Amino acid sequence: MNNQFDITLLARKNVRELTPYQSARRLGGNGTVWLNANEYPIAPEFSFNAKNLNRYPECQPVDVITRYATYAGVKPEHVLVSRGADEAIELLIRAFCEPGKDAVIYCPPTYGMYSVSAETFGIEQRVIPTLSDWSPDIKAMASQLDNVKLIYLCSPNNPTGNIINPELIRKVLEMTAGKAIVAVDEAYIEFCPQASIVSWLKNYPNLVILRTLSKAFALAGLRCGFTLANPPVIELLLKVIAPYPLSTPVADIAAQALTEKGIEVMNQRVAEISRNRNALSDALKKLPNVEQVYRSETNYILVKFTDASRVFRTLWEQGIILRDQQRQYGLNGCLRISIGTTEECDSVINAIRNIQTVNI
Repeated sequence: MNNQFDITLLARKNVRELTPYQSARRLGGNGTVWLNANEYPIAPEFSFNAKNLNRYPECQPVDVITRYATYAGVKPEHVLVSRGADEAIELLIRAFCEPGKDAVIYCPPTYGMYSVSAETFGIEQRVIPTLSDWSPDIKAMASQLDNVKLIYLCSPNNPTGNIINPELIRKVLEMTAGKAIVAVDEAYIEFCPQASIVSWLKNYPNLVILRTLSKAFALAGLRCGFTLANPPVIELLLKVIAPYPLSTPVADIAAQALTEKGIEVMNQRVAEISRNRNALSDALKKLPNVEQVYRSETNYILVKFTDASRVFRTLWEQGIILRDQQRQYGLNGCLRISIGTTEECDSVINAIRNIQTVNI
């Protein structure tokens, strides 16, 4: 037996060369204040009620589907539930894109899993950077639609926090009609519900909307996401989804979160986080090494510093973990700060202010 054999040689070439998505937990850190993953800072309380763990769960749990449909204002046949919105990102590629033939478009700076998922499945990536105001470059996009089957747009966008002008999304939908799926990632839409385009589904067969319970519902650890689309799209995704995407405990807790009471609590969290976001933004704007605090419609803010690497490192060493975005397109000097409790936000301000004191 040859123990010197390099097993990686058996892997696909694109996987060997792939740089995996650097999730917050992969990046590590020894923190007491975690503000790098856009999570709600306090754990919600749920009890697990089901007693039938000896049985496989439903592929699409009826209570979860019907309650989310009611919440989102669509019919149940417009809803698919998956292991987070990340699985939905991949399901769209699996259902609509042929390796070596089709392409996807995404517009950096944006969520990194669009790129990773396309690369994993061997799908060509057409990278079309956003304009200076972080809106999609419609003209550039229109010139690169050959063989494109899927376009990802994130609104509000991660990590910039801005909403895409809905009329620009409409233009993308119209110029790709009959040619490509437009997936609008609304993971943070609870923080700006007026910006949702879910009502457009009846008019655009190629529109898909991605949602999650990870953010405003405070259930990042549950891994429960949703795809909203017209029934023909849902039926295709059901062909390629895993047989049992949601475990029984996940389905049980998701159904609880989507009750009338659960949604009421979620809205209270959104109001609280929005207040803390505004307070943190105002305080950051007064600090001398802050160049810009970008407007956000989410549970995080993007901040440009004169010395971002130093700020990131200094706070990291103090157990305050932020997200460094400087390797993202156009985000040199930028850190992303998730909105925590009032005390956590104060700790960020004090830590950054202390850097200034030391400099003086």
